[in-house]
Amino acid sequence: MFSPGAGTDGYRRLNRKCLLSMYFGHAISYAILLGAFVLVEIYAQGFLGPNYDLVRYAFIAVLAIVLAYMIVSPPVFYARYRYRITEDRIDVRCGILFIRHILVPIERVHQVEVSRGPINSMLGLADVTITTAGGVATLNYLEAEEAEKVAELLDSLVGRMLKERVPGPGVPATEPTGD
Repeated sequence: MFSPGAGTDGYRRLNRKCLLSMYFGHAISYAILLGAFVLVEIYAQGFLGPNYDLVRYAFIAVLAIVLAYMIVSPPVFYARYRYRITEDRIDVRCGILFIRHILVPIERVHQVEVSRGPINSMLGLADVTITTAGGVATLNYLEAEEAEKVAELLDSLVGRMLKERVPGPGVPATEPTGD
């Protein structure tokens, strides 16, 4: 249904700007980890005594693993992320190590929210959060204009579905029997 920019399989892909957003977010997280490492370097030697070297090397190993993950994960996430919206459901496929396939029936949608963090705002990206009774699904890193269109589309699909359920004027509503 929401077909402009969709691939041959009907799924939409992300804009490449999402990679920049992910790298910026990872850089901020890594800076916080480095700050924690510096604090360990400055203050932990007196507290840990002979175990200081073990803690230091473990922290360095964790920093190396996290850095490798932060460098490799955005392109993998970008390559695997796709979504499509049809008349009756939202279908999202994503993941880095584990692939998730999320199906949200339109009839279960309670709320649709478009949000932008500071990094995404700078890059013109937004997330669409879809709330249902069973949980939350999010379409990440959409272009801001596309995110607004997706939110409007979902709102109209939910509205149409609700109108189809409500009996029109002159149609008697079914009443429970008092048996």
